[in-house]
Amino acid sequence: MATSDDAAPTSEGDVSPASPAHARGRVRLRRTALMAVPALAAGAVLMTLTAQGVIGAQFAISGMPFTVTADSLDGVGFEQFGSLDHMIEGSPNEGDTGGQVLVAVSAIKQASLTKLCQSVDLGGINLLIRAGDAGTPVTATDLTTDSDVFTGDASFTNIEIGGDASTYTKAGVQGLPGVFGQQADTVVVRNLRQHNYATTAGTFKLPNLRLSFSSEGC
Repeated sequence: MATSDDAAPTSEGDVSPASPAHARGRVRLRRTALMAVPALAAGAVLMTLTAQGVIGAQFAISGMPFTVTADSLDGVGFEQFGSLDHMIEGSPNEGDTGGQVLVAVSAIKQASLTKLCQSVDLGGINLLIRAGDAGTPVTATDLTTDSDVFTGDASFTNIEIGGDASTYTKAGVQGLPGVFGQQADTVVVRNLRQHNYATTAGTFKLPNLRLSFSSEGC
């Protein structure tokens, strides 16, 4: 969702965790990564992403992922490309990521979702949100999601795969120059499931919204 570090030291004490060589290795790992971003019309597209300085979400992520499911997603104006999300320095959720998470940014100009479910695992209990399941779908404009898993049964109209993400216009969002991407006029995804680190939207309307705590997630 990486390239090798510098050659391993000849002994355990040669390079300490705070040494310049170790730091260079960490920077190299963050700059170049091999990731699979779903080209949902034809399966998964394997790509090499140069991730230097790319930011998907326009805020520091918490590092706590959340699950989103929906019976269906219908969108007008679709883009997707690789990016890198960042946590605050010293985040307790960074684990072995160095505070950075490689993601696929999915941007939709106008989106409609039926039977939306979102859950966050808080450690033994889930914060659960449900909406759009009483005959009126959830709607959003300028919707973006930063995901490391995106699955479903999808169809597109006028899809373009392999373009430079900095040139894309279908959803009004651009990646950095040289980043692999895809875009389409419309997207339909049935049985949507995402593992997300961030979501942004211009407007987000959630009819029949319910928030609760549950032992089970979406």
